[in-house]
Amino acid sequence: MATNAGSDAVNRNRRSLLGAAIVAGGELTVGTMRAQPRRRATADLEAFGPGRHISFGELQQIKAGVLDIGYAEAGPRGGPAVVLLHGWPYDIYSYVDVAPLLAAHGYRVIVPYLRGYGRTRFLSDATFRNGQQTALAADAIALMDALGVQRATVAGFDWGARTADILAALWPERCTALVSVSGYLVSTPATNTMPLPPKAELQWWYQYYFATDRGRAGYDKYRNEFARLIWQTASPHWRFDDATFDRTTASFANPDHVAIVIHNYRWRLGLAQGEAQYDQLDRRLAATPSITVPTITLEGDANGAPHPAPATYARKFTGKYEHRTVGGGIGHNLPQEAPGAFAQAIIDASTA
Repeated sequence: MATNAGSDAVNRNRRSLLGAAIVAGGELTVGTMRAQPRRRATADLEAFGPGRHISFGELQQIKAGVLDIGYAEAGPRGGPAVVLLHGWPYDIYSYVDVAPLLAAHGYRVIVPYLRGYGRTRFLSDATFRNGQQTALAADAIALMDALGVQRATVAGFDWGARTADILAALWPERCTALVSVSGYLVSTPATNTMPLPPKAELQWWYQYYFATDRGRAGYDKYRNEFARLIWQTASPHWRFDDATFDRTTASFANPDHVAIVIHNYRWRLGLAQGEAQYDQLDRRLAATPSITVPTITLEGDANGAPHPAPATYARKFTGKYEHRTVGGGIGHNLPQEAPGAFAQAIIDASTA
């Protein structure tokens, strides 16, 4: 596994203990898809549970591509870069505990609001409110360019995992390593035409609801209620409090939020068109390209959201690769529920 710039400093920093008291989190278990030695995890990170932080401090803004992106940043500017990407219905607070862990180990951590969330805004009212997967990936590349970040470890879950996968597949020269919850999530409208058994289709009920005008109106009116329901079903053992929930749902007040969410799910089903400027990228993704960069995939042992079995995607990662299952009742929002396990995977993927 290639070592990125600044890894010596990171390795020295990771041997130091965090100053804060440790809160026990989920047990980390390891299942290696291909026999490879695993770098020993530091006990402080493995035991670090959620809820230690409630704020990123002052957020930043930068114009990048078609957006004015709001983002959090932590750690030294000269450290190896990490870009953390959130999903739906979540936001940057999924990483509120991960970011300081990585910063304490010498990383420059960048956590952007996706288009349609929080402080991220379109620069022009005329820009199509596009939620297709390649548009989100292009946003991440534009952000890296605007920040002067040539290479970064990219990591995410839900929409963020799909975006990170696309970055690693289409722009491997920009990716030091990849950490992806639920593995290889690249898909196209064509691959979504195959009907699933009824029990599997039931898990995607909201996708079909959003395909209707009633669904769009319902999500617009009840977006917070949607979020609470998804959080509870996707992470059935996560006991989040109202303050944690409210910090994230504030980001759904973005004026473009509903348009982006609805277009994302309609595009996946082939019910909405994307933009021609992304056609070439979509054609490359239609071949479901392999990912060559060093990768660790993660899965919570209690993920209640639809997700593929690790064995079904292991062969898509042709570089150094490992899969880890995080135990202890960890659900879909893995970085917020098990921040220590998530941070440790980033350190291991980027420095082993």
